[in-house]
Amino acid sequence: MTQHVLILGGSGRIGRNVAADLLKHTSAKITIAGRNLAAGRKALQELTHSIQEAGSHRCRFIPLYLDDWIALQDQIAQSDLVIHCAGPFHHRNAIVLKLCIDAGVNYVDVSDHPSFTCKAIALKSKAATAGITAILNTGIFPGISNSMVRRDVEQLDQAHKIHLSYVVGGSGGAGLTVMRSTFLGLQRPFEAQINGKQEQVKPYSKREVIEFPHYGKVGVYWFDLPELFTLADTFPVRTVVTKFGSVPRFYNYLTWGVARWHPRLLQSNRVIEFLSHLSFAMTRFSDLLSGVGVAIRSEVIGLKYGQLVQCRSTLFHPNTARAAGVGTGTIAQLLLSGDLKQSGVWTPEQALTTPMFEAAMQSRGFEIHQQLYSTPIL
Repeated sequence: MTQHVLILGGSGRIGRNVAADLLKHTSAKITIAGRNLAAGRKALQELTHSIQEAGSHRCRFIPLYLDDWIALQDQIAQSDLVIHCAGPFHHRNAIVLKLCIDAGVNYVDVSDHPSFTCKAIALKSKAATAGITAILNTGIFPGISNSMVRRDVEQLDQAHKIHLSYVVGGSGGAGLTVMRSTFLGLQRPFEAQINGKQEQVKPYSKREVIEFPHYGKVGVYWFDLPELFTLADTFPVRTVVTKFGSVPRFYNYLTWGVARWHPRLLQSNRVIEFLSHLSFAMTRFSDLLSGVGVAIRSEVIGLKYGQLVQCRSTLFHPNTARAAGVGTGTIAQLLLSGDLKQSGVWTPEQALTTPMFEAAMQSRGFEIHQQLYSTPIL
């Protein structure tokens, strides 16, 4: 029987790329749902044009509001898998996951904020009882990055420290939602596990200059992401670091300056909207110079054969939004095929085995370079 996938926020740039990946790699019928009818029709037109072999009969758009619980519940009940791409997730509740649990429908999301991740993880036992598999934080970072860390950890006998760094070119090929997520992430300090203790960290602080594929040396800064605690919960490490940077490099200085504003300014929705629209307008020009790619560098330090070593993996993709679509699409494909079935609520590093991850990346043409260093760079 034909399987049906519902993508909430499917007319956005991330949701659209998830749909494109599924149309290319599965035979499922895709329903993209969103609030804006014009944006939905445009997304549908782009999808059917770019993936001609999929055929328009396999993809449709429906207008749908997340606060319309009756309509949402009805669409979920008609689906085999729900993919939640309607960010930003900073202030989202877990109602979509709750409705999926009630309906016995598997769930995937592209959430990227710890507060939402905690709300979803709180439903783990209910999801397990219902027999559904829910995978959070899929995409590129978090998402593919989490699986890169698991792959590195498995190269060592004992891991002590995880350091994840990301660089995005301009807008990353994404839209206003990603801009909003960036500025919302600057609103308040957050906790990180450092040397076995929880310490409070200021957003966009403690700059480090790190070498990345394609971009070379770029400054990166502390950024609040769910990997900070999901990796610490998954692997017995003492330290987890997540840092983020942009190119062109002047965006880093602008973001650093915004993070140092009076705290009350960043609590204003009007200020967040102004900054998001301004940044998005700026990237329309800078994207022509910087591109919209993403680079990830995963470093895990620990012991192998009694020696202190570093396992480092790097990945570059020329389009961040497309890479996010692949990260989510691969997990969705595994759920639809039945190859991934693990009742409960999980993150990618907890649910996806390394052989599954490697096969998925190979099928999409993603190259991840991994190397062990006998003398770690601290």
